[in-house]
Amino acid sequence: MDRTPPQPSVSRLPAFREQPLVVGVLPDASPVLVHAAEGLALALGATRICFAYVDPTRVIVEERPDGRVVHAALDTDADDAEWSERRDALATRLDTLLPHSRVPWELHYLAGRPDRALTHLARAVDASMIVVGTYADGWVDQVRHTLEGTLSTHLSQHQHRPVVTVPLSVVDWKDPVVR
Repeated sequence: MDRTPPQPSVSRLPAFREQPLVVGVLPDASPVLVHAAEGLALALGATRICFAYVDPTRVIVEERPDGRVVHAALDTDADDAEWSERRDALATRLDTLLPHSRVPWELHYLAGRPDRALTHLARAVDASMIVVGTYADGWVDQVRHTLEGTLSTHLSQHQHRPVVTVPLSVVDWKDPVVR
């Protein structure tokens, strides 16, 4: 019989100080998200920031215990070198945004469903929390999010680590809404 406490449970809460942070990013990584994650990492004394991009054009072949994944192109006719170019461009962007970071960081290039991939990485590195951003959506994306849910919602419903959502576009409630 499984004696693991159910989620969420006080006994399953991760330590918050001196643990890694997992931060979900896109190829055009938002400076707001990256710097918010760095500030949070500094405040928590995080050992490192694990930036992670989940490539929707790739599928998981193998998940490794350290959080890395072996992946392959979803489209077998696709140029298989494109993913490494995206990875290198994102690493360069992060390096440009954090040239003198006081928190070590690394980039994980993942595949599959973003909520599942980020959860696997967070579990593998024993992260204190997962940080994601919100994005300015058009009305089609708003309908999709209403029907399917957002990444932060999926994350908060499928694992026991706290999920911090950084606003990347905001409605100023002092100004009238223009439709």
